[in-house]
Amino acid sequence: MDKNTLTGFVLIAAVLIGFSIYNQPSDEQLAQQREQFVKDSIAAVKKQNDAKAAQAKQAKIEAEAKSDSTALFHNALNGTASNITLKNSKLELTLSTKGGTVKRAIIKGYTGHNITKGVKQDKSRDTQDLTLFDGDDQQLNFMLAAKDANIVTKDLYFTPSAQSDSTVTLTAQAGEGKSIEMTYKLGRNYMLHMQLRTIGMEGMFAPNYSQMDIDWQARCRQQERGFSFENRYATLTYKEKGSGTDYLNETSEKRDVAIEEALDWVAFKDQFFSSIFIAKTDFANNALMTSVPQEKGSGYLKEFEAKMKTTFDPTGKIPTEFEFYYGPNDFQILNNIEDESTFGKDLELQKLVYLGWPVVRWINRFFTIYVFDWLTRMGIPMGIVLILITLLLKLITYPLVKKSYMSSAKMRVLKPKLEAATKQYDKPEDAMQKQQAMMQEYAKYGVSPMAGCLPMLIQMPIWIAMFNFVPNAIQLRGQSFLWIDDLSTYDPIIEWGTNLWMIGDHLSLTCILFCVSNVLYSIMTMRQQKDQMVGQQAEQMKMMQWMMYLMPVMFFFMFNDYSSGLNFYYFVSLFFSAAIMFALRKTTNDAKLLAILEARYEENKNNPKKQSGLAARIQRMQEQQAELQRKREELEQKRRKLGK
Repeated sequence: MDKNTLTGFVLIAAVLIGFSIYNQPSDEQLAQQREQFVKDSIAAVKKQNDAKAAQAKQAKIEAEAKSDSTALFHNALNGTASNITLKNSKLELTLSTKGGTVKRAIIKGYTGHNITKGVKQDKSRDTQDLTLFDGDDQQLNFMLAAKDANIVTKDLYFTPSAQSDSTVTLTAQAGEGKSIEMTYKLGRNYMLHMQLRTIGMEGMFAPNYSQMDIDWQARCRQQERGFSFENRYATLTYKEKGSGTDYLNETSEKRDVAIEEALDWVAFKDQFFSSIFIAKTDFANNALMTSVPQEKGSGYLKEFEAKMKTTFDPTGKIPTEFEFYYGPNDFQILNNIEDESTFGKDLELQKLVYLGWPVVRWINRFFTIYVFDWLTRMGIPMGIVLILITLLLKLITYPLVKKSYMSSAKMRVLKPKLEAATKQYDKPEDAMQKQQAMMQEYAKYGVSPMAGCLPMLIQMPIWIAMFNFVPNAIQLRGQSFLWIDDLSTYDPIIEWGTNLWMIGDHLSLTCILFCVSNVLYSIMTMRQQKDQMVGQQAEQMKMMQWMMYLMPVMFFFMFNDYSSGLNFYYFVSLFFSAAIMFALRKTTNDAKLLAILEARYEENKNNPKKQSGLAARIQRMQEQQAELQRKREELEQKRRKLGK
C-alpha cells in the first residue's frame, strides 16, 4: 500500500470518527430516548394484555352461554351436522342443521372466477355458477336471554321437517313441549323468507323481554380480477327507516360504528353481488357495524359484521320475520324484487347500485339504464352497446355542440378585426380598456365569447354519469369485445408480479388508448382556441395548454386499474367528439361567416340599443365598472387636495 492510499484511508477514518462524535446525542437526548423506549414498551405490553383480556372475556361469555344452553338444550347440543338444499332456477342455498342458517349460496347463471388466496384469475378454474359464500365465510347467530339461560342458536343442532325444494322447517328441542323453530321459504328468484319463533317457552323469559340479539358476520370474497377496483365497491351498506341509504367508508377500517337510527335492512355488498338482511319490524337503534379491509392476495375484500337487535315475542304467537336477498346488484332486479317481499316496505334495494349525485343519477336512472337494457335485450355485443350509447348521446348534444362551435368560429374569423380595434392598448395598465374594446366589438357583431365553453359543460355531466354507471353495470361482467376478455375489469397488455407506486401490477390497453386520444383531442381544441385568441391571450393560453396535456397523464394513473368498459367508452366518446369538430371545421365557410357578421355589424353600428347578448351585457358591466373607478379616483384626488 503506497503512502497516498494510506493517507487517504486515514483521512476518511478521521472524517467518519469526527462525524460520529459530532452527531452523538447529548446526555439529555439519551435520557429522552430511554424514557420514550420505556413508554413504548409499556404501551405495547398493555395493548397485548388488553387483547388477551378481551379474548379471554369473549371466550368466557361463549362458554357461559354454552353452559347455560346446556341445561336447557341438552339434547340439541349434540348431533351431527347435515346439509339441506333449497333451490330454484336462480339460486341454490345450503342450510346447515347446526345453527340452522344458510352456510352456502350459489347464484346461478353468473360465472364464478374462483380467485383464491395467492392465485391469479385463471379461466380454466371458472365455474358455471358463482359461489357468493361458503362455509365460515358467512355466519349468522341469534341470541335470546332467558331467565336462567342464554340461548345461542349457532351451538344448537336442528331437526328438519316439512322439507321440499323451496321450504324447510328446522326445530331445536329444549325439553318436553319446548323448542325453537325456524321456517324457511325460498321465493321464485333471489329472496329467502324466514320465520323464527319459540314454542312453549313464554315462562322462561322476563315479562318485559321483547328483543333478540343478532350477530351477522361475513368475509366478502374477491370475485373479480381487479382487487383494488372491486374493493372500491365492496361496502357495508344499510337503509335507515324512513330515510335513505348509507354505508361505512370503503377504504378505512371501521369497528363497532353505532348507527343511531332504526334500520330496514343491512347489506354486505361487493361490486356485483350482495347479501341483504331485511327485518320486518326493523333493526333497533344503535346497531353496531364493522368493516375491515383485507390485504390484496388474501382472496377476500372486506370483513363485515353487524350486531343488531330486533323484536321478539316470547309467547311465540307472533314470529320474528326476516328476508334475505342473495343475488346480483342489477338495478332492475333490485327495483322489482320488492314484489316478492311480504313486508310491505319501500325497501329501495336498487340504491345498492350507485348511480351518482342527483343530476348525474337522473341521467342514469331515466336514460342510460333504459337505453342500455333495450340494446342489451336485442342481443347486441356489449362493446357495440357502448358505442351505440355514445353515438346516441352525441346526437342528442349535437345541436348545442354545433352552436358552441359556431360561436368559436365567429371569434376566429373576427380575430383580425379585434386585433385592429385593440392594438393601441398594448400596455399592461391598459388591460381594462383593451377588454372593453374587445367586448364592444363582440357586441356589435352579436358574438358571445363565453359560448365556446359550452361543450365541456354539456359533456361533463354525461362523462360523470357514465363514470358511475359502467362500473356498476353487471351486464358487462364477463363480456368480451375485440381484444378485451372482460369489459367489467382491466385489460392488461402486460402484467408483472409486484405493485409499482401509482401504476399497480399491469398496463391496461384501453386506458392507454383513452389517454393518448385525450392528448390528441386536447391538441385539437387548444389549436382551435389559439386561433381565436387576441394579443396577450395567446401567451396566457400556454399555461392552460400544459395543464390540458398533463391531465391525460393524471388520468392514466387514475384509470389504469378501472374497467376496460369505462376506458373504452371514454376512448370512443373522444373519437366521436374529434370527428364532429373536424367535420364542423371542414364544412364551415369562414368567408361566408365573416360576411354574415359584417352585415350584422353594419346593422348594429351606431345603434347600441340593438346590441344584445352576453357580450353586450359584459360590455355594459365593464363600462359601469370603469365609470365607478373613475369616480373613485376623482373623489380620492379631492380628498388629497383638501388634506393639503
